[in-house]
Amino acid sequence: MAWAAALLLAFSQTAGAALPDRTPSGGAMPSLAPMIESVSPAVVNIAVEAQVRQAQNPLMQDPFFRRFFDLPEQAPTRRAVAAGSGVIVDADNGYVLTNAHVVRNADKIEVTLTDGRELSAELVGQDQEVDLAVLKLESADDLTQVTLADSSLMRVGDFVVAIGNPFGLGQTVTSGIVSALGRTGLGIEGYENFIQTDASINPGNSGGALVNLQGELVGINTAILAPAGGNVGIGFAIPTSMAENVMTQLIEHGEVRRGMLGVTVQDLTDELAEALNVEARKGVVITNVVGDSAAAKAGLKAGDVVQAVDGVPVNRASDLRNKVGLSPVGEKIELNILRDGKERQVTAVITESGEKASAGNAISQYLEGADLRNLREGELSHADKGVLVEKVERNSAAWRAGLRRGDVIINANRKDIANMSELQSAVTDKKAALLLRVNRDGGIFFVVVR
Repeated sequence: MAWAAALLLAFSQTAGAALPDRTPSGGAMPSLAPMIESVSPAVVNIAVEAQVRQAQNPLMQDPFFRRFFDLPEQAPTRRAVAAGSGVIVDADNGYVLTNAHVVRNADKIEVTLTDGRELSAELVGQDQEVDLAVLKLESADDLTQVTLADSSLMRVGDFVVAIGNPFGLGQTVTSGIVSALGRTGLGIEGYENFIQTDASINPGNSGGALVNLQGELVGINTAILAPAGGNVGIGFAIPTSMAENVMTQLIEHGEVRRGMLGVTVQDLTDELAEALNVEARKGVVITNVVGDSAAAKAGLKAGDVVQAVDGVPVNRASDLRNKVGLSPVGEKIELNILRDGKERQVTAVITESGEKASAGNAISQYLEGADLRNLREGELSHADKGVLVEKVERNSAAWRAGLRRGDVIINANRKDIANMSELQSAVTDKKAALLLRVNRDGGIFFVVVR
């Protein structure tokens, strides 16, 4: 066995010595180092302090129970510290782009640059629907910004590099390829059009940069698919084609002013195509048009098949939703539709989405994390009254109970409700739980929120 070990050692030494450090012509071996050295100063570490709501024991909320056992009152919130990443997108003005969930409920935001400088930052604006936020660095100079690429030019198989702050370890670089484009239906955010990559993305990478081999930003790292809680080679980034529009509105207005077309749609299936007498097999079918909406004024009708918007193909309902939701109010869009098997072109002017949603915790602590508003007349084909859940923050009380975006609350604590006012009257925080009856795409079920 000794001779085998000696042979293995000799082979290892020979193999190691044989690894080339130069090309056959004498040049240096290819390396990502020059690109990474130029772009890494634009990627920052973000530390956040926030007050977060902690789960309450119903017994601890009873003053007689606490007095009987001489127990102190349970604090409703606790202080939490979190870490993430961000990307400097405007060096002159000190703007940093990151994920909204990185800075959610932040009381204090500290940004650390690659040169060791620690700077305070203030929140300019955030959009939970896309999970993006813009920060402004205070007293910042000599910054490096990243160049934004046109992510619509990306192809599956393109090499990409992820830069971020995983697990708070400090700046870390990983590489991989674009595994897929236009990923939707993941239930991660309200508007989804993700770049999927196998470059390692771990907790703490959120808000970091996904760049191409030219060092240009193609996406903001935002999530991983990790059944076991770690990286399994499936990560997602928000493409710059989506992020740039949101970033501009956050800087200009402090919020995203979403437009509305005024339709409900579903994906086109082979059976629907045959029934509607259309040869196309891709597109979305309009199932309902809201009265006096942009769609109604443009002449759109139920049964129309939308195939493209502004020349860009619409293959799924999410494609149309992304286009409309990210279009500025007042913008004209051209829709290519099929009606009775004939091609038509329709022009619609995007209108403001109307009533603003209210935070659920203004009604009840049990609805923390949900944004609610009255259901508009004709807005949904499967519900004509109730309170619409416009969005739900991941891991909030409402999320953990099972509420999701698009749900319609029709009953609370066994009382039918038609609007926000009736929901407010039906809800009380004195009970240990809130019983809701919910309409989701026509299916009715109960949800218990604690």
